[in-house]
Amino acid sequence: MTEYGRGPGSEPWHPEDPLYGDNGWGGQEAQAAQSPYGGQPQHYPEQPQQPQYGDWGTGQQADYDQGQQQQYVQGQQQYAQEQQQYGGHSPQQYNGQGGQGYPDQGGGQYDQNGQQYDQNGQQYDQNGRPYNGGGWDPGQQYQPQQQVPYGADPNDAYGGQAQAYNGQQPDYYGTPDAYPPPEPPSRRRAEPEPEAEPEAQRTDWDPGADQGEHAFFAGADDDEDDTDDDPQNRRRGKAGKGGKGSKGKGEKKSRNGCACLVVSLVLLSVGGGVTYFGYQFYQSRFGSAPDYAGDGIGGQVTVVIPKGAFGSVIGQKLKAAGVVKSVDAFVAAQAQNENGDKIQAGSYLLKKQMSAESAVALMLDPKSQNNLVVREGQRNVTVYEAIDKQLDLSKGTTADIAKKKYKSLGLPDWANDDSDIKDPLEGFLYPATYPADKNMKPETVLKDMVAQANKEYAKYDLEAKAADLGLEDPLQVVTVASLVQAEGITHDDFKKMASVVYNRLKPTNDVTNQKLEFDSTYNYLKGQSKIDISVAEIRNYDDPYNTYFYKGLPPGPIGNPGDEALRAALKPDGGAWMFFISIDGKKTDFTKTLAEHEKLVQKFNERRNKD
Repeated sequence: MTEYGRGPGSEPWHPEDPLYGDNGWGGQEAQAAQSPYGGQPQHYPEQPQQPQYGDWGTGQQADYDQGQQQQYVQGQQQYAQEQQQYGGHSPQQYNGQGGQGYPDQGGGQYDQNGQQYDQNGQQYDQNGRPYNGGGWDPGQQYQPQQQVPYGADPNDAYGGQAQAYNGQQPDYYGTPDAYPPPEPPSRRRAEPEPEAEPEAQRTDWDPGADQGEHAFFAGADDDEDDTDDDPQNRRRGKAGKGGKGSKGKGEKKSRNGCACLVVSLVLLSVGGGVTYFGYQFYQSRFGSAPDYAGDGIGGQVTVVIPKGAFGSVIGQKLKAAGVVKSVDAFVAAQAQNENGDKIQAGSYLLKKQMSAESAVALMLDPKSQNNLVVREGQRNVTVYEAIDKQLDLSKGTTADIAKKKYKSLGLPDWANDDSDIKDPLEGFLYPATYPADKNMKPETVLKDMVAQANKEYAKYDLEAKAADLGLEDPLQVVTVASLVQAEGITHDDFKKMASVVYNRLKPTNDVTNQKLEFDSTYNYLKGQSKIDISVAEIRNYDDPYNTYFYKGLPPGPIGNPGDEALRAALKPDGGAWMFFISIDGKKTDFTKTLAEHEKLVQKFNERRNKD
């Protein structure tokens, strides 16, 4: 920031100067306390919070108390009149005498004889010495100070004051310890730039340094610069004090070599990293996934694929077991195989380190599937036997565990609420494919089946549906579904078969008197699957599951219904069907009256006699 508008400006720079610490430049003035009209410097104490009436060189605000402010204003008015009389110039230029009562630049006050007073009434002479009792201070010789004429040289930092002291003031700027005297801002000029050395005079010109090369790469030595006195020698690479020129040159070459080595290592590291990640990116986007070759090595491993698993999940299972090398390779091989989407949940016997293509092909082969399939309508006794065989257990092992541990297998709260139920797990081994490896326990397999049944039954809110259908609880809904599954031949039969069940359970049924009279219930309690059952045998057998003997539904399901049978039990077709019969074993005929049913029975007997 320049001195303009700054207030106090530059000061004398020598500490022995009597004006050292003074206010310095003020606008265009050479000295803060020097009057531009040649008057003597006057000093009055500053008064706070008073307006500034003029800044004539000090750059400070003149403050006065209330008692002297009026006197100051009168002096100002008189001073203005005198200036107007003398054409705007100081009256001292014409008669050498100060005006009466006008203030100097520093805010001092003069009387009519040019005598100075402070605020306390103390009188001073023109040299600033106190006037003692009407006489001058003894021992002091009065010497009038010469006045600086108007238009004095502004370059004189002391405003002619040195002459006023009759040459007694030493010139501190002439000593070697002083800086050059400051110049006013208007006369300051920019220092000339040093002349560039001709190219011909440079003995060891380094083109790299002239092009802005960093000191690190140029091999600059800070110690050499500090000890080299001659700038020309430093520029030309010559030795200064101590004769370090040749040593510095050798160190420069050594540092250049180290810098190049470091830069090379950094570039190699960066280049290697970029190459590696670039290769990984290319492989992930365009390259083939890592894969083994061949049909596998080593022994067999069992991999269990959960139900509903996508290709990526299957690939993760296979990779974790060491079958395939990468998930991407398996997903790609599965997509390329036209039957790849037919891989189902279950347990598979595979080999380690197989190619993804070989793994997909083997999983599609039934020989690799180490699974247990529960079919729709299958009874629990048949499922138990299949589990024993799949897990290589003795016959009856799974049935015994189911009878003893059924409460810990995850049945819902509404299951097994009737003491006449023969098997609490009946109807809860949901038809699906389950992994059944030899290392697995029977209860583990049973838990998976019960959990699947709970999941499927939860989709339909069986408690609310049971109330709508006039049934007691969700277990009866599953029981109806098991009857529909056992008596129906095709899925088209299921809804009509469900209507037959609900119509015969109605209190208004006077044809069968609320008896279902289903052969399937009798076969269930007998553990058989016969078609020809004598009327005398079936009607006289006392058992809660014998629907020829007891009214209503059996105590529990007679098999494991599938999804189609369950939905038919929840939403029958609403027909008034009361009877049904299959003449050829492929199609079921439904009738509403007993007479229609008897005609179909006659056709059935005629067909059977011919065979």
